[in-house]
Amino acid sequence: MDQSEPLQIPAQAAQLADRAAGPWRAWALVLLLLAAATAIGLVLEDHISITSQAMVYVLAVVIAAYRLEWQQSVVSAVGAVTALNFFFVPPRLTFEVESREHLIALASMLVVAMVISHLAARLRQEARHASQSENRARQLQALASSLASADSEGDMLALGQAALNSAYAGPIQLLLAESEPWAEPGPQPAKGSSGIAFKGGEKLGQAALDGLRCCLAESAVLGPGTGRWPGLNAWYFPLGDKGRVLGAASVEPALAADVDGREHAQALCNILAQGLWRLRLAAKAQAAKNEAQRQQIQSTFLAAVSHDLRTPLAAIVGAASALQTQADKLSPAEQQRLLAGIVAEAAYLSELTENTLQLLQLNNAATSMRRDWESMQEVAGAVLMRLRQRDPERRIKSSIDAALPLVRANPVLMAQLLSNLLDNALKYSAGEIGLAITADGRSLRIAVSDRGPGISESDQATMYEPYRRGDQQGQHGAGLGLALCRAIALAHGGTLSYRRRQGGGSCFTVALPVEVQPTAGDAT
Repeated sequence: MDQSEPLQIPAQAAQLADRAAGPWRAWALVLLLLAAATAIGLVLEDHISITSQAMVYVLAVVIAAYRLEWQQSVVSAVGAVTALNFFFVPPRLTFEVESREHLIALASMLVVAMVISHLAARLRQEARHASQSENRARQLQALASSLASADSEGDMLALGQAALNSAYAGPIQLLLAESEPWAEPGPQPAKGSSGIAFKGGEKLGQAALDGLRCCLAESAVLGPGTGRWPGLNAWYFPLGDKGRVLGAASVEPALAADVDGREHAQALCNILAQGLWRLRLAAKAQAAKNEAQRQQIQSTFLAAVSHDLRTPLAAIVGAASALQTQADKLSPAEQQRLLAGIVAEAAYLSELTENTLQLLQLNNAATSMRRDWESMQEVAGAVLMRLRQRDPERRIKSSIDAALPLVRANPVLMAQLLSNLLDNALKYSAGEIGLAITADGRSLRIAVSDRGPGISESDQATMYEPYRRGDQQGQHGAGLGLALCRAIALAHGGTLSYRRRQGGGSCFTVALPVEVQPTAGDAT
């Protein structure tokens, strides 16, 4: 069913509308049917027998039974027999019956008319009940489908409120319970009660609040026909089962005899409670997952601190201690070697700390990243200038298209991504390193290639995990570079891929999406 299609008004509301319109139309139709049957009989009395005239009255009774309630149907049956006797059974224009045969015919007609009226009324009632059940089943299905796609408690409450409003005349109150004091001054929950307040409770009267609070405390349906608080003018339904009640709802009008209406309202509330519980379970599961991820990152970070930071710190402390205590015994060359070692180890610690902090920020979903329109030519140029100190032999050969589109990016993070890829290539290869930046209209691609030993197939499955390092001799590191590069690429809506080059070596490719280019005013 199309969810935008308005649901039909249930039988309870329809009956109230019919009563408000007044019963005079139904009685007028009874008189009209009897008058029409009498007129037809008078017009055709010279051509048909009294039996056929009786059938005309039976037809009027059938129409009345099909269209009207059982009271009007019974009156039309009695009125049809009376009119046939008065106008057509001798002696005419009297209520006397001349022969026993006519008396039996009138009695039989009355019985037949009453049976037809009863059967027609039952059929109409069953058809109405079937239609009402179908509409309610469709409404339950529509509500369940809508709740499945809702992603907030506010949306779910709005959907539940709309479903109850379309099924009942109202007023309808649908509220969630919260563990906090009551919103407005007034009678506080009695000692030993649940102490539960309601979102939006300040808009309710004290009687409604008392009913909702009792419904939550007892985790049971209250109101007419339930055996609990039958004197109330509304039904009160808990949203959930005992032990995990999330709120309560009140539905009016509440009739003790309307068992189907009460069961339908309870079914709507049960579906809403299941949706709310599912949403909260999903939120708890996501929070647990985030907490587990945070704990894992902290654990790996502590492991990295204990393993990867201890060695460079020991080297720095040893070199500094030697310079402090034995400077007069060391030659200038040895002093320069120790100082160079301190600088190198300190730079490594600085790089490790920066990479770790950036990785933690990117893994935190609550961290917002500022992105602007940037030129990759400028970012790449700045990175290459910084790397010249570590590339005195000019091993990096760049090939950058002249007409690259702008990309929405964080320049600091993109520079760090490119620096990490080029720095790895400088560390783990001895030949020429290629940097190519191209664009094809849909994506901008940054490729860093080298002729180093490459990454083995066994290491490729875990090379993007933090603190994972391959078997590289002569180099030390925490294994954060590729993990950070991949996190930066994903944060920009892009990808980072790896392939082994023919003839040996590695090629890392970053693909960034190219969005609609800004105007001159937007770019600035």
